[in-house]
Amino acid sequence: MSAAQATPLRFAVIGNPIAHSRSPDIHVAFAKQFGIDLVYERVLATPDGFVECVNELRTLGYRGLNVTVPFKLAAFDYAAGSLSAKAQWAQAVNTLNFTGAGCMGHNTDGIGLVNDLKCNLNLSLTDKRILILGAGGAARGVLPSLLDERPAQITVVNRTEVTAQRLIEECVSQQLAVNELLSTHLDWRAWSFETDAQSSSSTGCLYDIVINATATGLTGDFAPPNGVGFAQGALAYDMMYGKITPFLKWAQELGARTADGWGMLVEQAAKSFEIWHGVAPDTCDLIAHPPHKGF
Repeated sequence: MSAAQATPLRFAVIGNPIAHSRSPDIHVAFAKQFGIDLVYERVLATPDGFVECVNELRTLGYRGLNVTVPFKLAAFDYAAGSLSAKAQWAQAVNTLNFTGAGCMGHNTDGIGLVNDLKCNLNLSLTDKRILILGAGGAARGVLPSLLDERPAQITVVNRTEVTAQRLIEECVSQQLAVNELLSTHLDWRAWSFETDAQSSSSTGCLYDIVINATATGLTGDFAPPNGVGFAQGALAYDMMYGKITPFLKWAQELGARTADGWGMLVEQAAKSFEIWHGVAPDTCDLIAHPPHKGF
């Protein structure tokens, strides 16, 4: 440990629930690659206590936080006025960086998901038909990065159709500000879970990639969207990790290959780590040997 770092650097992940989080294992493993002395903890915040909790952690000298469900939209509001481009487009924050100049909000979820899909699962997203389940902070965090990959179609399905419609309109309009070609390339749609997908599309509803961005992996109340099917060789991806969720079971029964969100978690954590420490860790060993599977 260098003289400049006399005490461990303090970081945490904040959410509710939070006991399941493997973020501490990941960041401690990353730190060992560079000889960085840090403490990384899990912090449980009450549903209405996010701001108070973050302020207390800053007072205690924490250098940064990862933010998970259900606080990514609250973190966006907390860091308003000092946001990265991805966080601004997503209107959701999963990484807070505390410096002498204040607090900067970032969103590394999208690049984490895209890196996992492309680099670890060897999947191209260009010209693919993508279905996203959920329209909350998790979906907001990944949609801009998915749009960057120029898919042929993105459909967002949510309990309330108006929320799904609003999400995709906001993200697409923000992306158009930097990519005018998107308007002529992308077919985008929004449904509720009760909508019959087959009656809503004249081109069919077989998807190449279906991403579960809801918390049903934690709550267990997954209800499949009506009329949705998987294309040949399609991937079902649950952003939750660590167990076979009802969503993944449903996808397996329909013949899709499946993946959980462990790779995304590691890849987004690597970007957060780089923001905090200025160095990019290797992710291969952690992805190959998850701590929840004996790492």
